[in-house]
Amino acid sequence: MKSPQSRYLDVRGLRYHCTCWGRPGAPLLLMLHGWGDAGGSFAFVAERLKRDWYVVAPDWRGFGRSERAPGGYWFPDYFGDLECLLDQLAPGAMVPLVGHSLGGNIALMYAGIRPARITSVVAIDAFGLADRAPEEAPGRYEKWLQELAQPAALRDYDSFEALAQRLQKQNPRLDDAKAAYLARVLGVSDERDRVRLAADPAHRRVNPVLYRRAEAEACWRRVKAPVMWIEPEDLRLREQLGLTPEVVEANKACFADFRERFIPETGHNLHHDAPAEVARLIDEFAIAGGGEVADAA
Repeated sequence: MKSPQSRYLDVRGLRYHCTCWGRPGAPLLLMLHGWGDAGGSFAFVAERLKRDWYVVAPDWRGFGRSERAPGGYWFPDYFGDLECLLDQLAPGAMVPLVGHSLGGNIALMYAGIRPARITSVVAIDAFGLADRAPEEAPGRYEKWLQELAQPAALRDYDSFEALAQRLQKQNPRLDDAKAAYLARVLGVSDERDRVRLAADPAHRRVNPVLYRRAEAEACWRRVKAPVMWIEPEDLRLREQLGLTPEVVEANKACFADFRERFIPETGHNLHHDAPAEVARLIDEFAIAGGGEVADAA
């Protein structure tokens, strides 16, 4: 078992929290979490890695223990934050990325934006989104303006045990120990002795900028690093998002060096459902970068 350590970095004016495992001088492996998650939830995978990695899993801005962004949340900021993290953690070195869901989409696009910085990408159920029609823009902007006028809120819970039960309801594959751990990663006690999600409620507001799949594809076509998609048995989330098998196949065709692995009896959170198998695939596929990990300023 590898004991996690917390580390804080200044990332573009925000105090970023990172959960880290392993030896700081070992090759860097950056793990990027999904929407509503936090870096600490990669623990089940990080603890099972066999290779000598220094795993760093940041909490994205406004998630987990990272500072909130007062001006709201915009997708390109994730690229800026990732670049700042790499500049501090591995200046001048290429690194492998592992990303789940939102984090995987960030990793895949960044690998095309900055192809000389990335050695490999492991994308855990990260597949882009369905394209949006321009005609949706007026209504989306209107909805965003309406939501700005109202305070955003997230549900709270009586206790960490209640949050753990909610997590198990969302994912019945979680056993009691994993659910209890994740509740402590994803939740925080508030001033009323209730437990709320450790995330900025502003993340709940609709994104006024429509997803433009052609832009994502253009980035994917520039990726030089080998890419592995790890896919679950349960594909209901893709279906809910309107991603047809034809769209998913078109996504895969954008990558020059692409392979995929399927893990049975898993849902969207494969890093919780089958951490040993996910860790094995990462160990086999991730290409370590050169140079030593630098100390943060």
